Amino acid sequence: MYPGHWAELTPNKPAIVHSATGETQTYGELNDRSNQLAQLMYEAGLRRGDHVCIFMQNDIRFFEVIWAALRSGLYLTTVNRYLTSEEAGYIIDNSESQIVVTSDYLKDIACDLHPHAPNVKRWLMMGDPIEGYEDYELAIGDHSSEPLSEEPAGALMLYSSGTTGRPKGIYRPLPDANISDSNSGSVMQQALWGFDGNTVYLSPAPLYHAAPIGFCNATLTLGGTVVMMPRFDEIGALKAISEHQVTHSQWVPTMFTRMLKLPPEEREQFDLSSHKVAIHAAAPCPRGVKEQMMDWWGPIIYEYYGGTELNGLTHVDPHTWLKKPGTVGAPILGTLHICDEEGIEVPTGEPGIVYFELPEMPFRYLKDDEKTKEAQHPVHPNWSKLGDVGYVDDDGYLFLTDRATFMIISGGVNIYPQEIEDAMIMHPKVQDVAVVGVPDDEMGEAVKAVVQLLPDLKPDEGVTEEIMAFTREHIAHYKCPRSIDYEDELPRLPTGKLYKRLLKDRYWGKKNTRIV
Repeated sequence: MYPGHWAELTPNKPAIVHSATGETQTYGELNDRSNQLAQLMYEAGLRRGDHVCIFMQNDIRFFEVIWAALRSGLYLTTVNRYLTSEEAGYIIDNSESQIVVTSDYLKDIACDLHPHAPNVKRWLMMGDPIEGYEDYELAIGDHSSEPLSEEPAGALMLYSSGTTGRPKGIYRPLPDANISDSNSGSVMQQALWGFDGNTVYLSPAPLYHAAPIGFCNATLTLGGTVVMMPRFDEIGALKAISEHQVTHSQWVPTMFTRMLKLPPEEREQFDLSSHKVAIHAAAPCPRGVKEQMMDWWGPIIYEYYGGTELNGLTHVDPHTWLKKPGTVGAPILGTLHICDEEGIEVPTGEPGIVYFELPEMPFRYLKDDEKTKEAQHPVHPNWSKLGDVGYVDDDGYLFLTDRATFMIISGGVNIYPQEIEDAMIMHPKVQDVAVVGVPDDEMGEAVKAVVQLLPDLKPDEGVTEEIMAFTREHIAHYKCPRSIDYEDELPRLPTGKLYKRLLKDRYWGKKNTRIV
């Protein structure tokens, strides 16, 4: 089903609720407004397979843009709202988007977008439009709220986060279906986590990211209610669960860490009894953090591993994880293969590059055949990788070790930063941590930790020695950092993605790399 169906059955039911303000958009309103925008886009000449972009902060109206595209047979690209005008303009232009929707919240960036995307037909701005933009409300207000005569199913075409260069558009063929017939976006949520019309789903992450969009869309497809946070904050998230009787939610590990660092009296003041399923992904969760979350919330925490490319997926329920702590699950989409750098499969228990096998390559990178080929196995073109390193146990459960590009080679020994970071984050004074390899004349690379302390704490020799001693208690000495530097805040986006290359480049003296 889709919002048009629920608009007929339950027009006054809240489809989306703003967690902080209580502002609500009903299914009737979502249906009407998405129809108006669909009519506008059709009048502008857009047809099945064309592209549109949304460049916005978290806002209730974000969803009407999504559904306008999905019910028009269009590709929708969401643009990271933290990008510069040049970076955002590159994605708009590269995707060949013909209509862009943004808001006055981003006017300082939006004012410089036009030169970077000269082929856009119409620029729409919610709020108070600046020069070069049409008033969004006036523009859609000129159009009927009736559905298009034909409503082919559209799709998302999202971009990689660009931690190793220019973002890449992840392209898949459109479904051969009408919007009223297409339910593939909610099958996983129903089967694994019991999403249905009674679901109240908390979305604490940026809507431009793949997982939040996917899970919000699934909730709306099934007739549930999305509780959207404008941005994540620890108290706000717990308050939203309590006040809105949230049943399902999705997180990234840094959110868990920040909630756990709250004083007990603050995090224990909320009634979380409605909360039945908490899902996390995006990055491996440190074992100690997840164990503490299980102690607090109970065995309701599920985990999956996969990428925006949808080239494969693993999943683990809380009870299995407690028996196999640290796993990211067994495959539920695709067959796992762990290979060395030459593509030869390695024995069970030995780490290597993680590949998923599907009957055929499920995606390609838009206008980048070379990057597409790099993602494929050197012999089997239907095996593809995301760049992660891991191993499987005797039961076929996957354990991630790190990203291949983050591995440190010190004195000829392979060291994976994730293990060190997982240990250090458990120190009560550490808010966030990144471990990188830095130049070393003797060893080639030395292990360096970059630490963000809890608010109001100042780094000094005593704190450094305390953290170093703690780390040595938990991992082998040869893996421990040789030194610690401190930052007020690590370069991490609200999606949980850490731009580690920004940190590495400081130590390797690279000034000409482009990070987005």
